Amino acid sequence: MTPTLILKTGTSWPDAWRRCLAVAPEAFRDDRVLNLWNGAWQEDGRALPAVSPVDGSPIAGPPRLDGTTAHRAVCAALDQHRAWCHLPLEERRARIAATLDALTEHRGLLALLLVWEIGKPWRLAQADVDRAIDGVRWYVDGVEPMLAGRSPLDGPVSNIASWNYPMSVLVHALLVQALAGNAVIAKTPTDGGVACLTLACALAAREGVPVTLVSGSGGELSQALVRAPEIGCVSFVGGRDTGAAVATAVADLGKRHVLEQEGLNTWGIWNYSDWDTLTAVIPKLFDYGKQRCTAYPRFVVQRHLFDAFLAAYLPAVRTLRVGHPLAVEQPDDPYPQLDFGPVINAAKAKELKDQVAEAIDRGAVPLHRAAPDDARFLPGQDTSAYVQPVTLLNPPPSSPLHHAEPFGPVDTIVLVDTEAELLAAMNASNGALVATLSTDDRATYDRLAPQIRAFKVGHGAPRSRGDRDELFGGLGASWRGAFVGGDLLVRAVTRGPQGERLPGNFPEYQLLP
Repeated sequence: MTPTLILKTGTSWPDAWRRCLAVAPEAFRDDRVLNLWNGAWQEDGRALPAVSPVDGSPIAGPPRLDGTTAHRAVCAALDQHRAWCHLPLEERRARIAATLDALTEHRGLLALLLVWEIGKPWRLAQADVDRAIDGVRWYVDGVEPMLAGRSPLDGPVSNIASWNYPMSVLVHALLVQALAGNAVIAKTPTDGGVACLTLACALAAREGVPVTLVSGSGGELSQALVRAPEIGCVSFVGGRDTGAAVATAVADLGKRHVLEQEGLNTWGIWNYSDWDTLTAVIPKLFDYGKQRCTAYPRFVVQRHLFDAFLAAYLPAVRTLRVGHPLAVEQPDDPYPQLDFGPVINAAKAKELKDQVAEAIDRGAVPLHRAAPDDARFLPGQDTSAYVQPVTLLNPPPSSPLHHAEPFGPVDTIVLVDTEAELLAAMNASNGALVATLSTDDRATYDRLAPQIRAFKVGHGAPRSRGDRDELFGGLGASWRGAFVGGDLLVRAVTRGPQGERLPGNFPEYQLLP
């Protein structure tokens, strides 16, 4: 008999909210968060209702500004930028280091907010916070040579990021950009993370870091956050449709930009036999339900290896643990060890389920569909944002699952017979951030890997964004503008010698690091 689960003691949303009010009363009100601009927390904007993907219960929504107010915030950020950029590096370094100490002190609360707002299991929520802190510390300790001969931009850096990594992507970028001498602006992701980002920005603002945090619709705020002449650089993480509009705007204006867009990251299997290694890695590829820009939702498999591939893949995917990230048997039990919880919202869950059903109707073969009864839920909880793992063989060309990243726990498999077919299938989305080729023969890997259109290609092992000194970018339509990671992140948001060509993917040139 399955035991009845309960919520772990001290982890409810009201518990988290009370802690936010106590830690940063300047940024939180009884029923809402505030926007941060002109160096002060502003009780403006229209607070929208929001629910947690974990159980559908109400949580804080974003206080959406109009375009006119957003432009006032950008003008105020330019004033902050002009003061901050003249501050000595040692003073900037001290303030960022103090911010990291404060983030470390409140690490548990930041992680708990990520659980409720975007559905991350506890292990992954903590990892998101820790990667932000540890990554920025690396820059604090070693940024001086990276800044030699360089100066801040003419205006603040505007950051528009997706909801899936508020700390390790967005907060990390903000703090490094500020360390390099820029005031920074962040737009709260529409789909989640507003309380976590508000707390992080409150801790930074207390240390005198010039950060602006605003909420609003992308369409209404784009004139201010992308096109405004006060903006020195636009940093974007998100989908290709929105990214294309941003790319057009910054290209027209000749503005510095870093645009990370989605791509279909693929894992190829060719003349391969180390199946135990593949079995071990499969569950890790489902971390956070594949809601990652570096997830691998597509396997391209040599046809005569398909039976061996399935024998390695299916037992691994059947071990995945899904459920409520805070549900335990006893009040003080450790946090549950899950591979993922919900997707970002019920609408996304329905979209994925509809795409799967449509693909099967049009000829895809379902190889694995986990049963909802196997998941860990509280009695009677809303489960509308949960999607169980699914694996499909040969999604039809008419299906979005054939050519686009699903951003959910849906794997697709394509069979090929020749190396040319392998490469064509691995390059289906005109560029990707990462890819992997599993083959026993190193010479085969060395020959085929350069023909795979991904910024990073692994040999039998997954690739990721990386941390600290590891570079990151994308090929084809998955990236526009300067590459980042390591010293390239600092170079992307500073000015170097006259005529400098930054490594990146630009309309007029592509320069690999």
